[in-house]
Amino acid sequence: MEGNGVLCHLTSLPNPCLADAQRFVRWLSEHEYRSWQVLPLTPPDEHGSPYASPTAFAAWPALMEAEIEAPMDDDAYWLEDWGLYAAIKEDHDGTPWFAWPTPLRDRDPAALAEYRERANQHVAQQRRFQAAWHQLQQTAAEQNVALIGDLPIFVSHDSADVWTHRHLFQLNEAGMPEVVAGVPPDYFSEGGQKWGTVLYRWEAHQRDGWRWWRERMKRMLRLFDIVRIDHFRAVHSNWAIPTQDEDARHGWWQDGPASELMEALIDASGEPGRLLAEDLGIIPKEVVALRRRFNLPGMAVLQFGFDGNPSNPHHPDNIQSDHVVYTGTHDNNTTQGWWMSLDDETKQRVHQMLQPDETPTAGLMRLAKESDAAMAMFPLQDVLGLSEEARMNTPGTFEGNWKWAFAWSDLPA
Repeated sequence: MEGNGVLCHLTSLPNPCLADAQRFVRWLSEHEYRSWQVLPLTPPDEHGSPYASPTAFAAWPALMEAEIEAPMDDDAYWLEDWGLYAAIKEDHDGTPWFAWPTPLRDRDPAALAEYRERANQHVAQQRRFQAAWHQLQQTAAEQNVALIGDLPIFVSHDSADVWTHRHLFQLNEAGMPEVVAGVPPDYFSEGGQKWGTVLYRWEAHQRDGWRWWRERMKRMLRLFDIVRIDHFRAVHSNWAIPTQDEDARHGWWQDGPASELMEALIDASGEPGRLLAEDLGIIPKEVVALRRRFNLPGMAVLQFGFDGNPSNPHHPDNIQSDHVVYTGTHDNNTTQGWWMSLDDETKQRVHQMLQPDETPTAGLMRLAKESDAAMAMFPLQDVLGLSEEARMNTPGTFEGNWKWAFAWSDLPA
C-alpha cells in the first residue's frame, strides 16, 4: 500500500458500466493516483445502501455486465444458493425468505428443484458480471492502479447467506433475530447506529472451521488487490441491540472471535499486505493491538483530527506509518461541507495548518500526502472540491443517500 488513491463507488460514475469504469481507471493513472477504492459490489438494500445487502458474495449486475459469461468454478460454495434465493424472491414479489412458504423457507429439496431453471438465469448474470470485472482488472493492472474493495462485517437478515446457513447466525427457533448489529453513540450519531443486520453465532463458525469466512475472503481477493474490512472492531467485539429498540443506546458488547478469525482470514488471503482494517469510532486499545498483531494498517480520517486533543490519532501530526489516511470517507461530509459546518474555534485550529491562500480541502489533501501514513485516500468529491450537496451518505439516515454521481466534464483534464 503506497501512493495516493481515490474513493469513488461505481454508482458514482456517469454510467455504472465497464466502459466508464475503464475510462475512470485511465483518468486515475494519468493523474498519478495509484489506487481506486469502491464500496461493496453487492446489491443494495431498499435504501440504496450496499452495506445491508441480501448477499455477502454476489455482485449487483446493474454495475456492469459483459456479453459473454466467465467461468466461476471457484465460486461453487455460494453461486447456486444465490441463484435459488434470487429466483424464489423474484417469484414471491420480494417477500423476505422467512415469510416464504415453509418448504421454500426451510430449503426442502423438492421445492427448490422447481426453481433450478430460473436460478440459472441469475447465475448467468453473475457470470456476465465476472467477465466484465475481469476486463476491468486487466485495465487496472495495465494502468498500475490497484483496486480496493470493501467487505461489510455484517449481512442482512433477509439474505441468501442467512437463508442458506441459518445455524451461523443469532436467530431464534422461528428464524428471527432478537438482537441486531450496530454501534453505540459516538461522533457520528448521538443515539448510536442501529443497522438491523444480524449477528453471528461465532461458535458455529468455529465448528465449521470458519468456512463461510474463508470463502468470503477468497472471493473478495479474487475481485480486488486490497480488501478493507469494514467495522473491524466487531472481530474483537460487537454491539448487540434489542430488535425492538428504536436506537442503539441500550445495546451491549458481545465478545468476538478475535485472533482465531483473523488467523483464518490471513490464511485465506494467501499473502501478506492485502488487508486493511476500518478501525474508526471509539476503539479500545485491545482492538488496536489485534490489528497490529496481524500487521493490518488502520485508518485515520483528518476531519476527526481537530478537536484540540493533542493525542488525537487523526491529527496530521499523530498519523503513523501503519495508517491509511483519508480526508473523509463515504460516511463523512465532503471536506468543504465539513469546513462550512465547523465552529470558529475548530476552524482556527485547521487554519493554523493551512498555507497562505490554501483552501481547507486542498490543505487537508496536502496534509494527508505529507503525513507518515502508508497511503493517502481522497473521496472524489474532495478531489473536485465539492460542497455538502455531493455528500455520499449520512449515517443514521435513510433518505437522500448513495445517489451522488459525477459527470466527465467535472474531472480535470
